[in-house]
Amino acid sequence: MSEPASPAGPGSAADMPAGGYRVLARKYRPSSFEDLIGQEAMVRTISNAFESGRIPQAWILTGVRGVGKTTTARILARALNYELPDGSIKGPTIHMPEMGVQDQAIIDSRHIDVLEMDAASHNSVDDVRQINDAVRYAPVSARYKVYILDEVHMLSGAAFNALLKTLEEPPPHAKFIFATTEIRKVPVTVLSRCQRFDLRRIDASVMVEHLAKIAAKENIEAEPGALALIARAAEGSVRDALSLFDQGIAHAAGPVRAEDVRQMLGLADRVRIVDLFEALMKGDIAGALSELRAQYDIGADPSVVLSDLAEFTHFVTRVKVVPNVADDVSLSEAERVRGRAFATQLSMRVLSRCWQMLLKGIGEVQASGRPVAAAEMVLVRIAYAADLPSPDEVIKSLGDGGNAQVARAPSNGGGNGASSGPSASQGFAPRVAARSSGSASPRPSDEPVAQLGTAEAAPTLTLGSFEALIALAADKRDITTKMALERDVRLVRFEDGQLEIALTPAAPKTFVHDLQRKLTTWTGKRWVVVVSREQGAPTMRAQADDRDAELRVQVMEDPLVKAVLAKFPGATVGEITRRADDGGADALAAVEENED
Repeated sequence: MSEPASPAGPGSAADMPAGGYRVLARKYRPSSFEDLIGQEAMVRTISNAFESGRIPQAWILTGVRGVGKTTTARILARALNYELPDGSIKGPTIHMPEMGVQDQAIIDSRHIDVLEMDAASHNSVDDVRQINDAVRYAPVSARYKVYILDEVHMLSGAAFNALLKTLEEPPPHAKFIFATTEIRKVPVTVLSRCQRFDLRRIDASVMVEHLAKIAAKENIEAEPGALALIARAAEGSVRDALSLFDQGIAHAAGPVRAEDVRQMLGLADRVRIVDLFEALMKGDIAGALSELRAQYDIGADPSVVLSDLAEFTHFVTRVKVVPNVADDVSLSEAERVRGRAFATQLSMRVLSRCWQMLLKGIGEVQASGRPVAAAEMVLVRIAYAADLPSPDEVIKSLGDGGNAQVARAPSNGGGNGASSGPSASQGFAPRVAARSSGSASPRPSDEPVAQLGTAEAAPTLTLGSFEALIALAADKRDITTKMALERDVRLVRFEDGQLEIALTPAAPKTFVHDLQRKLTTWTGKRWVVVVSREQGAPTMRAQADDRDAELRVQVMEDPLVKAVLAKFPGATVGEITRRADDGGADALAAVEENED
């Protein structure tokens, strides 16, 4: 949508109602193809069709609200019936330098031969039957009879069926133009008889330029930041953008500033949103909560704050994949510069996790009776998760014997309440670097499978015990084989290169063959795995269960435990772990209360 093409058009002062204000969305409604913005593909197709004389009998226009479907339909009707008073134009044309004989009545939707019908309120078969009866008669004064059906998807099934024959073979003097926001609800039989145009959302940068031109014509002073906020809030709809601009002019009562638009829409400051995002990514819980409260105190909606955070997270992710995205003129300088920095420092996994948590948190805030409290809890979760290691890092640190240094979760200890995690003071890159260096720590030399670190260089690998074999399966990330060795194998005899075992009934049928093949691949030498008729030793899982049961009996007999259980009726002994003390004795790790 754009300004009228001529002073005599619908946007002129002569067209303004006497004693009334004409809203911008109507005042600057396009009246020709040159006035349309953001629909270059459609305009080019229609222009070529008109110039070559290949004009279809029906069009269907689809798109979101406010992109110009009805306006385009009226422009099409005007182009079909364009006629100058001197009669110099004899047929349809897209070049309309001035208002023609029929144009004003068509634009005002009062021409006798251009019938506009709202299909939402006229959706019965009787309404369509009236069209079928009237379409046979020639136009009164125009070149073509044009039927514009808005929201055509609202027609009933019987009405669509009644329209099909007329739509496929209309009289030469009749044209149909349909508009809809729900193209999927239109029957395929109707779509196949129409030439379809999908009207695109208007890009934010194009919208900002359009609003700036209108502000200049209206002698309104408007900050670029304010226009960018309006364009972003309109979500590609020109009508919504002009309506919001109208509202912003009235709200500001003077120059339209970004702060005025922000207060009008209940938005948070974009720079403060970036500051909040940075605090979350650093794990600074106290700083994030303080910033949220500050924005809430000046009138920002908590759900809008989280939505803006999600939008910025999406923006950073797009910049990480396509750096040119940061060149959008509708973005502020802070968003562009700091967005590029975040995209460089943050991993895709961190950004994806933040997006998922925000997406879930927005719904929680909207459904909560205390939105600000719910929003604070969402920020706590995100900030706490910012310093947590990824699953890959945890697995790798366990495989390294526990020597890997994993970044700590943030805490609120300390005088200023800031996070005590390493990233709270060092930013993003140091935290990632610390994890990388930690995960590369050497494997302890006394492990049974210590030679795995040089497996690629050494021709073969020697295993000294059945436990080393299980550790090898764990190191190779073959969890299925590791669990089967612990749960289904009773060891009879073990030698390097030869294994004699007995199997439980639950063991897989192909286990022996698969294990022999995997051991040959892992160690670089041939292995022989034999199933023995002997009973064999208990499985590793059974041995571990026996040790746990024996430890539990010892713990239950401990005088201190007995005293605790007697002091707290209903309490039970929970998980028991071994802790090496000076004497090497086992100690009770946990006693948890279990209330009925």
